[in-house]
Amino acid sequence: MKTKSIDEMADELRPEYDLGQLLKDGVRGKYADRYREGTNLVLLEPDVADVFTTGEAVNEALRLVIQLTKIQGKRKKISARR
Repeated sequence: MKTKSIDEMADELRPEYDLGQLLKDGVRGKYADRYREGTNLVLLEPDVADVFTTGEAVNEALRLVIQLTKIQGKRKKISARR
């Protein structure tokens, strides 16, 4: 694979973009703390997003699923003992 030189990449910037203007308000490390926390993002399918419209709703539903799987796990252990 052929890599582009710096001159070739510089030519891809549209003339109407002023790089100095674009970078003047940039803040170094603005999202570094969030990154260190470890954020997990999940893309919901449209039909699921229609039902669960907030992050809280998704979390509540997932917590219920976790509780149900724990109950199912206990039932399997009890029936295996018999």
